[in-house]
Amino acid sequence: MMNRTIYTIGYSGFPLNAFIQELKKHSISVVVDVRSSAYSERYPDYNKPSLQQALKQVGIYYRNYTLEFGARQEDRSFYSPEGYLDFELFSKSNQFQSGVAKMINSTEKGYIIAFMCAEKEPIQCHRAILVARAFDKLGFTVIHLMPNGISKDQKTIEEELLKKYFPNINQLSLFDNRLPEEEYINAAYRKQNEQIGYHLEEEV
Repeated sequence: MMNRTIYTIGYSGFPLNAFIQELKKHSISVVVDVRSSAYSERYPDYNKPSLQQALKQVGIYYRNYTLEFGARQEDRSFYSPEGYLDFELFSKSNQFQSGVAKMINSTEKGYIIAFMCAEKEPIQCHRAILVARAFDKLGFTVIHLMPNGISKDQKTIEEELLKKYFPNINQLSLFDNRLPEEEYINAAYRKQNEQIGYHLEEEV
């Protein structure tokens, strides 16, 4: 039976044992690593070989989707004129859509997926602003898991984005040429993309 809920999680908020317990709490069966590099000097427990083995011991699959969902891409055509990875553009690419198709195929088989990256706060991570947004648009329920039993859905992320970039939106009247809320949300996603997206200048 197809599962219509997808989770995301940032490992920097969890010691490994707590991370695994959080996954088990939500019956997650596949961790999809969306880091551009599956290694961490600061959190060695989350280096690919160590994490893969730890998850295998508790019956959870590990998959690496750097090519499909990574925030740092080799192909320069996915970058904006300002030099940062354009999430909207990349989300339309064959490789991103291939990843989406694979995830849908997995959910149709009953697997419960969690997209994993490093950042504790989902709003600060491409897993929410790029990857989760794509699945939210497809009608999936997206739940972002955080420390201390806190979770947020994608709607909450969008509310946070609106508050950050358009704090006075609710004070506008019908006579102030107010845009449809969806357009404000799209604009807020773009602004956050510009702020958190990988910049080519970071390679220098």
